[in-house]
Amino acid sequence: MCTLSVVVPFFNEEENVTAVLREIRGAVPEAEIVAVDDGSLDRTGELIRAEPGVVGVFFVRNLGQSAALYAGLHRATGEILVMMDGDGQNDPADIPALVEAMERADFVCGYRKKRNDSWQKRVASRIANGIRSRVLGDGCRDTGCTLKAIRREHLRYLVPFNALHRFLPALLGSAGLSMVEVPANHRPRQFGVSKYTVAGRAWRGLRDLLGVRWLLSRRILWPHNPHLSHHD
Repeated sequence: MCTLSVVVPFFNEEENVTAVLREIRGAVPEAEIVAVDDGSLDRTGELIRAEPGVVGVFFVRNLGQSAALYAGLHRATGEILVMMDGDGQNDPADIPALVEAMERADFVCGYRKKRNDSWQKRVASRIANGIRSRVLGDGCRDTGCTLKAIRREHLRYLVPFNALHRFLPALLGSAGLSMVEVPANHRPRQFGVSKYTVAGRAWRGLRDLLGVRWLLSRRILWPHNPHLSHHD
């Protein structure tokens, strides 16, 4: 049986962190949990440290969700790595379905079958997903859903940059890896506030999209075997 790690980034989520970590433990008690405090200014880091059996990664300043996920993925030791948000909107009960789907593909992406967000966010997400899919051809219907699973051996295909978490399917798919999508529960936020604005994300998203398109056109396609042959 493959070992499992769950990576969760938090930023100023003191009202959610304890409940989220305990819910993950209840859903997948055998999993390693890696919680990343992305430079929070509240008690988030303190509460992560207070949870027994949780591996903590602590940033001295806020670096963003992509940096937190990237650091957490590289700190994790499991063979299968699951990513999820720390705001309580992802449902840890969906994790076993992602792990099961890994038997059919190299990586798994959750998609929110019923979003519990404002209509502005839903419309903006639909437009962004449509444009990104057409430009990059990544075949993913909802890259904004953080709930994803990959194999640890495939971390070498990821490039650390802001907004990485939205382009994981493009980076992994362009490396020749197969994807499967599974429906995921999306819950309304109970505490705290969203860290994103629709207008700010739109302008950054266009710049990121053009940058990733360039990157994919210039990337080196390493063979899947991590042990590259060489001569003496």
